[in-house]
Amino acid sequence: MAIIKLLTGSVYGTAEAVATEVKAALEQSGHTVIKAEGLDAVLRDGADAVLVCTSTTGQGDLPENLLLLYQELKERFPLLGHLAYGIIALGDSSYGDTYCGGGRLMDELLTELTAKRVAEPLMIDASETASPETIAVPWAVEWASQL
Repeated sequence: MAIIKLLTGSVYGTAEAVATEVKAALEQSGHTVIKAEGLDAVLRDGADAVLVCTSTTGQGDLPENLLLLYQELKERFPLLGHLAYGIIALGDSSYGDTYCGGGRLMDELLTELTAKRVAEPLMIDASETASPETIAVPWAVEWASQL
C-alpha cells in the first residue's frame, strides 16, 4: 500500500472536512496517510504520492494555509518525478473562469515539478453538491488504487 502525503487548503473548513473523510477512507483501504504542512514535511519520509484537497478563494487563488507551500515549491523548485499526485478541488462554477482555481494552480505546479498525475483532477461544484465528501471519498479510493 502507498504512503500518501495529504495537503489541505481551506478557508471555511469544507476542504479540511473533506480531507478528513478522504484520509479515513484511504487508511481503511490500507494506505498510510500523513497530513503534511510545509515543503520539508512533503519531501521527507519517502512518500509515494501527494493528494491535494483545496478550496479556492479570491480570484481563483489558493487558501492562505496552502499558499505558503505553493510559493515555497515555486521558489525552491524541487523536482518531484518520484511522486504521483492527485487533486481534489472545491469551487463554485458560478465564479466562471476562477472555478476551482486553487486546484488548477496546484495541478499546473506539480506537473511543472515533474510529479506524475494519477487521474484527472476532481472538480467539485458547490452549487451542485451540498456534501462534497460523497464525491471525493470514492474518487480518492479509486485514485489510490491506481498508485
